[in-house]
Amino acid sequence: MPQTSISRQILQLAVPAFGALIAEPLFLLADSAIVGHLGVDQLAGVGLAATLLQTAVGLLVFLAYSTTPAVARLLGAGRLADALAVGRDGLWLAALLGVGLAIAGYLLAAPALGSFGASGPVLGFGVEYLRFSMPGLPAMLLVLAATGVLRGLQDTRTPLLVAGVGFMVNIALNALLVFGLGLSVAGSALGTSIAQWGMAAVYLIIVGRAVRRHGVGLAPDWAGIRAVSRVGSWLMLRTLSLRIAILATVLVATAQGAVNLAAHQLAMTIFTFLAFALDALAIAAQALVGKELGAANVLRVRMLTGTMVRWGVVFGAGTGILLLALSPWAGWLFTPDRQVHAALSAALVVLALGQPLAGLVFVLDGVLIGAGDARYLALAGVANLLVYLPLLFWVSAAAGTGPIGLGWLWAAFALGYMAARAVTLGLRALSTRWMRAGAT
Repeated sequence: MPQTSISRQILQLAVPAFGALIAEPLFLLADSAIVGHLGVDQLAGVGLAATLLQTAVGLLVFLAYSTTPAVARLLGAGRLADALAVGRDGLWLAALLGVGLAIAGYLLAAPALGSFGASGPVLGFGVEYLRFSMPGLPAMLLVLAATGVLRGLQDTRTPLLVAGVGFMVNIALNALLVFGLGLSVAGSALGTSIAQWGMAAVYLIIVGRAVRRHGVGLAPDWAGIRAVSRVGSWLMLRTLSLRIAILATVLVATAQGAVNLAAHQLAMTIFTFLAFALDALAIAAQALVGKELGAANVLRVRMLTGTMVRWGVVFGAGTGILLLALSPWAGWLFTPDRQVHAALSAALVVLALGQPLAGLVFVLDGVLIGAGDARYLALAGVANLLVYLPLLFWVSAAAGTGPIGLGWLWAAFALGYMAARAVTLGLRALSTRWMRAGAT
């Protein structure tokens, strides 16, 4: 297959995926920009609550990441009805998990946020934001699962359209509820929840029609749901190691004070935005690698992997240069506080330097997920965490506070932790065992 054909196929999936992937971080950027004008305590509280919410959702990202390669492999093998049945079971699992987590999140909001060391107004605003976000949690998980189904079917354009409309609705609702009705951080959370439910409804209609059209029942298949759960267990461990790393980083930022915590939240939101942008190539990798392995096209898998790795590094370098240029002024988009500006600028400089490394990591992660190599990803994630935690301990003990302290914190995360991930993923990609990992 010519290189131009491979590039075209990657772009056809990656470009729309880029728009859909950045919807969630755009939601958070909009929330941060709106809440940031309410005050530093509000921004810090929302940042802490958003981290916890992202952790809950992130742990269940297997709803998309296990569904995409499973559906793609079955599609590549010519088993479309079976592919849709897997997608249906993933949606049912998302709904069940979402309802349970929403109830638990509402009841445990205060002690969960308090365990991070938050107190006073920061804790109060964090609890308010988290509780009013809970009605939208089942919708967030349904969106994850449905997006995974469509990606596996090689459709990333529909998620782009749904995400784009959802983002515009989210901004309008948040501005109306926060400033128009004076609901403070609760308005921001409610606006996002409503937008998420609108997106989920659209996906349910699309997938439901496809399921009925191909003679697949809508009722849950409990054996299928259990199978999706088993496949996702290793991916959950992989994601858990990532979330522990992020939560441990937040703990260190919290100890550095409200200013650094607020700046860290903004830096992490920008990192998430860029990560999802880089992850567009990873999504293309998941869909294409899964499909080609299902069709037993090993040579094409190698060609796809090489092309996407090169693109990931180049794209990471480009975003790093852009971020470096914008770092002195980025703070003005979110808050007028000059102390937050200084701390954020220090973090963004380090983040910019780590972007080429991040590009490599996200692409290789997508390739191995697409191959169903979940067990290796989980074990490697634990090893990476064991490397990162001593770096965090040093930052907490010796790096100090203020811009310097936050700069060292981000050096540990964006350079040290990401380097460990690059080594473990790179070594695996050089072998051939990962190509047989998810065979059905």
